[in-house]
Amino acid sequence: MSNGVVHLVQLKILNDQSTPYEFVVELLENVFARSPVDSKLIATTAHYYGEADCGLWPEAVADVLVEAAQSRIASGGHKLAISRSVRDGHEIVGQDTCTICGKPESHARTMYRNAGHALCDACILMATEHLSGSVAVAQFKHAYEALTWHFGTTNLTDIETSVRSFPMRTRADLQLAFDQILPSVTIRQFGIKSGYRYQSVEFAELWETDRSAQAIVPVQYTEVDIGEDMPRRCVGTVLWLLENYGIKHALFVSQEEGAGSEQRVRIEIAVPGGAAGSDTVAFYFREIEKVIERAESYRGKVLSLEAQHQWQGLAGGITIHRLPVVARDSIILPTKTLSLLDRNVLDFAKIRERMRALGQPTKKGLLFYGPPGTGKTHTIQYLASSLPGHTTLLVTADQVGLLHEYFALARLLQPSILVIEDADLIARDREDMRGSGEEALLNTLLNEMDGLRQDADILFILTTNRPEHLEAALAGRPGRIDQAIEFPLPDDAGRLKLAQLYRGALSLGGVVQDKIIEHTEGVSAAFIKELMRRISQRVIEDDQNGQIVAESQVIAALDEMIFDGGALNAQLLGVHQLRR
Repeated sequence: MSNGVVHLVQLKILNDQSTPYEFVVELLENVFARSPVDSKLIATTAHYYGEADCGLWPEAVADVLVEAAQSRIASGGHKLAISRSVRDGHEIVGQDTCTICGKPESHARTMYRNAGHALCDACILMATEHLSGSVAVAQFKHAYEALTWHFGTTNLTDIETSVRSFPMRTRADLQLAFDQILPSVTIRQFGIKSGYRYQSVEFAELWETDRSAQAIVPVQYTEVDIGEDMPRRCVGTVLWLLENYGIKHALFVSQEEGAGSEQRVRIEIAVPGGAAGSDTVAFYFREIEKVIERAESYRGKVLSLEAQHQWQGLAGGITIHRLPVVARDSIILPTKTLSLLDRNVLDFAKIRERMRALGQPTKKGLLFYGPPGTGKTHTIQYLASSLPGHTTLLVTADQVGLLHEYFALARLLQPSILVIEDADLIARDREDMRGSGEEALLNTLLNEMDGLRQDADILFILTTNRPEHLEAALAGRPGRIDQAIEFPLPDDAGRLKLAQLYRGALSLGGVVQDKIIEHTEGVSAAFIKELMRRISQRVIEDDQNGQIVAESQVIAALDEMIFDGGALNAQLLGVHQLRR
């Protein structure tokens, strides 16, 4: 009261979304003397709208009511707040209030304080949305406009760029790094129109104006197969405007031509000069390196390198082979061969860590040799599916020029299996070579094998149908090839197992089995597989629903494969001796 004037005070309940509804109703009834109906109405209003009027009182009465209410609230351990209308705004009893909206601490999820001021999360969010909206509506046609807007008054001479170049085959992991690192610090992202197909764009060119200005376009993506249900969408030429800890900077990704027309991904980071900028650059490249070293996109899969786009329209580079899982019982080999495979591959992989602890080498080289069609490739598929966590790299004869890249991937993706098929085409005896190019490939292979650390978790498997043509420097030196494993033509027992394996739903009687064994001496496993297909065709031709194989059908299929096509056909099918 002043000069006989009684000041009325408006009291409000401010709900903090945690105080029980029943407590608010009881407080209104017992302290503020509101009726049960009014109390529920006020509590409900506060619950849904955050606040509700609970009445006008003379200032002295309001002081007593607020004190009594605060005592009950504190005793109950709640955060309910009460505001009172004063000339200067909202006065919140017992709590800090937001400088902007006047809401109490209990009414905000988070209260931020600095230099005697407090801001609630709602006001900060509103300001952020306003800022985001103003940023989003800023439109640019050229890169220099966006960069000028982003860096503001920073002098162009005060901006430094750092560059790194990565093999194009790492782009799936680079994209993974971008997806993990950049979203929380990105202000804007733009696609940049690149020049000619083989012309790279550098960050310095983004500042060019007039006719040389780099146009902003929608971000373009290339889909890269990583062996999952969906390919990974990798950016093309793109500019990110970023801000972290108050430092405005930019990251620019483009493509460039490396040595020998090798495509590479170029990453440039532009920062203000100084220690803070240098730390920012170091942070990004360090995080990118971590993602690349993990190689999550390709680890544990079966890969080969390809130069062209795939028929599905996906980008080339690394091809993922989705090989069928090969069961142990489908590997029909002599006991000695299976034992060597177990000891030198499967058992060895299990004890690698112990071998390393004993100071023993953990890299190993194997040579699979034998006539065509004896199961070398099939066995490699079995080993790949039997070594979880291992990455398998398949090198064919027409990819020998990529040996350096294959070895780099093998080192990155350890534990790995590097398979070089038809090794005699690369590592043929020097006396049989037809030029310096072949010798250079051999030297590359030898140097790469010798250059690996002894504790590398890499298994080399070289396959050949003609071991006698291999260069002595490869086949005759321990440490390059540690074990040769022969894949011979199947014996009688092996051919019977192969016939049973590949018969499918056919029924083979004892006489038929004997006939197959008798007439297939000297053939390969691949021949037996093809024989069972030919027999199946004849069974269907004789009886559409037939499953039982007759002796005559076996003889007819054998004649067609071995004799009717002549010696060349027999040779193509892997027949090494003819017998009626």
